[in-house]
Amino acid sequence: MPASSPTSSSAPAATPLRLAIIGAGPAGLSLALLAAQRLPQAQVTLFDARPLDQDVSGDPRTLALALGSVQLLQRLQAWDAEAAQAILEVSVSQAPPTLSHPLFGPSQEPEVRLSAAEQGVPQLGAVLSYGQLVAPMQAAWQARVQAEPGRLFSRFGTPVQGLKPLSPGVEIDAGVAESFDLAVVAEGGVFAEQARKAVSHDYQQNAWVGSIILAEDSPPGLAFERFTRNGPLALLPLRPRDGQRRAALVWCMPQADDDIASLSDAQRLAVIQSLLPARVGTLQGISPLKCFALGLNAERSLVEGQVVRIGNAAQTLHPVAGQGLNLGLRDAYALVEALVQGQARSSEPGLPALWVSQALRRVEWQRAPDRWSMIAATDFLARSFAWRWPGLPAVRGLALAGLQQIPPLKKALARQMMFGRR
Repeated sequence: MPASSPTSSSAPAATPLRLAIIGAGPAGLSLALLAAQRLPQAQVTLFDARPLDQDVSGDPRTLALALGSVQLLQRLQAWDAEAAQAILEVSVSQAPPTLSHPLFGPSQEPEVRLSAAEQGVPQLGAVLSYGQLVAPMQAAWQARVQAEPGRLFSRFGTPVQGLKPLSPGVEIDAGVAESFDLAVVAEGGVFAEQARKAVSHDYQQNAWVGSIILAEDSPPGLAFERFTRNGPLALLPLRPRDGQRRAALVWCMPQADDDIASLSDAQRLAVIQSLLPARVGTLQGISPLKCFALGLNAERSLVEGQVVRIGNAAQTLHPVAGQGLNLGLRDAYALVEALVQGQARSSEPGLPALWVSQALRRVEWQRAPDRWSMIAATDFLARSFAWRWPGLPAVRGLALAGLQQIPPLKKALARQMMFGRR
């Protein structure tokens, strides 16, 4: 038998990145789909306590997605355009008492109007239900799992009970202990049910959510954000149903003055109508409303060892800007891109322990400006509604009027809302 040549000896097999994702909501599923697409050698395991056969398509919770989020989901082939209502224009205005002047437009109230046509885009964003978003994303993920059963894994109906740091990596306890190079927690929940994080504040406010039936001649694709004395009130356009124009309602109230539960549907509708600008038209009906406590609950850092938190697991915000989910999707995108770049730049790409930590430091640095600017902005606005300083509504009105009159500032605001801080 001839002697083996030095070149015939095989090198040690490369170790693929072992990635665990905890939570199959929009942020977790987007991360799983991105990782499957952009990290073709990685082993990706998705955990969720929800059984796989549980139908989520009917979950009626309303989600508002910025244009950047819509584009991301389109690239992942997980976007059902027929289920979503495009946002074509956003009106942000100040309810009385406020400044009034003919220079502010027909309503004579301070208002900022952002339109897709003005920004040169097909839409500013879109509105749809939680189920209409998650169901196609989950279907897309399951199709990937079936196509690559040795690399992609679904662990639905498997609650994660604990995380334990290893050197290197992390151990996940989901009935059976398993080790991974990286674990991403994308399971956030609502403020009232969360353990308090490093940066936390209870706004002592409630959000009442439901839907409104609009007048037949209501402009399609028009979203309203109205700053009232008690807090923001928002109407987000929904797809028509049974020939009726509809909008999702988010109505924020201080808990100390919240008597909405005691009002009839007719009384609730009358109060909402009185708070909105005339441009909305005559409201025709209101659904049952659900109430949620509001607060800020954020981690100082996305990264802790080999564990990353994204979405509501990293930051739960006041809904005044409607950016919570969009931040989570941007978290997911930035994390996968950092991992892709980290692997490409590493001299030992087949040894994840050598490059994952560097990639995590990079994503922490990259995400900080977007995260903290949005946390600070929403926190300031949420707290400001509790202040009863003389002249504060006038100051807020002046700020809105100034934005409307200075096109570069208005364009910067629109880009921030569509794509985040870049």
